[in-house]
Amino acid sequence: MAKNIEIKARFGDLSIARRLAKALGARKRAMLVQVDTYFAVPDGRLKLREISGDARRAELIWYDRPDRKTARASRYYVVPVADPKGLKVALTAALGVTTVVRKRRELWMFKNVRIHLDCVDGLGSFIELEAVVGNRHSSATSRANLLKVQRALRIELGVLVSQSYSDLVQPAKLTAGSN
Repeated sequence: MAKNIEIKARFGDLSIARRLAKALGARKRAMLVQVDTYFAVPDGRLKLREISGDARRAELIWYDRPDRKTARASRYYVVPVADPKGLKVALTAALGVTTVVRKRRELWMFKNVRIHLDCVDGLGSFIELEAVVGNRHSSATSRANLLKVQRALRIELGVLVSQSYSDLVQPAKLTAGSN
């Protein structure tokens, strides 16, 4: 099982984030369009991610993390998927879909920190930082690297978001449906 330490924040102007990431020495790795289909599961979250853009592929991702605004540990599995359409049909029949999240993501890297500059349909612009914990980077090193990137990108505590995009999309859907 893999582990990372992450934060998410609303960020109004991603061009500022790009400039600050470059100044930090981060490197742009990819431009992606991602469609995440979330399924009803008893523990954690399960999503089928279909990716287009610089890389075309699909992954089944299960993860579990607390919903809090501060840096939090996330445990996850990522499994490559050869037949995403067939898997989506099977998982929809077995588990049911809870929501679908569509986003455009710029992936940047600084040391072991993935910097995601996200434009999420119906929600707006966000920055998500994920510091990968593993053999080469301890939890302490990962937290320090994450904090360095957070400070460099000027991500203030007041704009941090505790929820998954799937949780944020749900109230937006309910509001849109009630008009």
